Amino acid sequence: MRYSFKTGLSFGLTSGVITTLGLMVGLHAGTHSKLVVIGGILTIAIADAFSDALGIHISQESQNKNSVKEIWEATLATFFSKLVFSLTFISPVLVFELSQAIIISVIWGLSTLSVFSFIIAKQQKEIPWKMITEHLVIGLAVILITHFLGDWISVIFNH
Repeated sequence: MRYSFKTGLSFGLTSGVITTLGLMVGLHAGTHSKLVVIGGILTIAIADAFSDALGIHISQESQNKNSVKEIWEATLATFFSKLVFSLTFISPVLVFELSQAIIISVIWGLSTLSVFSFIIAKQQKEIPWKMITEHLVIGLAVILITHFLGDWISVIFNH
């Protein structure tokens, strides 16, 4: 796999999982509204996919060592992987009751992150459980922080 494509894919997948889960958990804790959570997922899938793609694009340009083709390959891979992985979280919300959908989404997201971390560790000849643990701890921290932030916002602004 070309380095530029791998860069975009790994960034988009990771950002798609972590950002979308954080947003979903925070919005659920703050509103308990299926409509708000779906709106948040769609917004993240579009706006943040463009934002991340531009960030990768500018980062690749600033390195001054990549060809125009490689820069655009990383940009497009970031955009589409972020878009696709973010959108995968809509299905559980549409099919299940919102609290169940959040649990299913957390399991799906952390499983996806674990599998991808395992693949990266194997490619780099690292010990998989160390990389998986590191990435899961960060993902869980985001989930917990956004949950409590959503609770706090709900308490502060619903009075």
